[in-house]
Amino acid sequence: MRSLRQTTARWLAAAFLAGAALAVQAADPAPIELAAGVYMVPGTGGEPDPANLGRTGNAGFIVGPRGVLAIDTGTSYRHGQALLAAIRGVTDQPVRLAIVTHTRQEFLFGAAAFREQKIPVAMHQAAADLMATRCDTCLKTLRSLLGEDAMQGSAMFTPDIVFTDPLALDAAALIGRPIQLLHYGHSSGPGDIAVYDPRTRTLFAGGLLEARRIPDVGDSDLPRWREALRNLQALPVEVIVPGHGPAGDKRLITQVERYLDQLTARARALVNAGAPLSEVADATAMPEFATWDQYETTHRRNAAIVYLRYEREQLVK
Repeated sequence: MRSLRQTTARWLAAAFLAGAALAVQAADPAPIELAAGVYMVPGTGGEPDPANLGRTGNAGFIVGPRGVLAIDTGTSYRHGQALLAAIRGVTDQPVRLAIVTHTRQEFLFGAAAFREQKIPVAMHQAAADLMATRCDTCLKTLRSLLGEDAMQGSAMFTPDIVFTDPLALDAAALIGRPIQLLHYGHSSGPGDIAVYDPRTRTLFAGGLLEARRIPDVGDSDLPRWREALRNLQALPVEVIVPGHGPAGDKRLITQVERYLDQLTARARALVNAGAPLSEVADATAMPEFATWDQYETTHRRNAAIVYLRYEREQLVK
């Protein structure tokens, strides 16, 4: 009989290989069983483009004796349809709920396919508010990037369920399986949620974690994000599904912590040295992370954001 560690290693290898394959070509997503009844549907990574149909982010689902919890809904109506087909290829259990973990365009607009099937879509109130404020623009951007055909049927929406206390949602009762929805306040973004399955020690981290991809600090509260990561480190986790990239283990948490700490330290040092903003992107080069997805774009933007935030903090002291 395989040990839990051996089985986990096998799941992680499968997740990595599937993620690599999807990075080459976009196709209807194939679910990977990470643990008993726990599935990841990997995205392609990279930037949204016509070749990958914008399906860059990961999704997943958890099957219980009463039904299924879907985790994130995909980029478009058609992506949402593909995710539902992936679920139905695994189980006949009804999908009881779809939860959107955070407000990024590649996780939102598949909601139309779920709602068409009378599956309620849930978001934290703060995430829903952010979506309402700016995601008309997100949708227009995706239509421009991917084309009208790829985004056919996709639309802005109001979540069927909004919550401020994840415990009030009681996803465990809906699917008949212990599930914990984790919210650490405004961390990686307002209303960001992680989904934890204690039975298999699997964590869907949403926007809190990325794998070999530069995390975007634009919507973040960095001190609270670091606190959230410390809380994740304290969980008994075996497998982590990040927002983008292959599944991993707790080393994903450590890697994101290192990136955020180094970014913060370098940006603050530049402010303290009186360096101008025009020099920040080049002066905050971080070779350790240079091979990560989005390094040339998101990292440079992150450096400017953290620099300006710290500069403002110093001005009001």
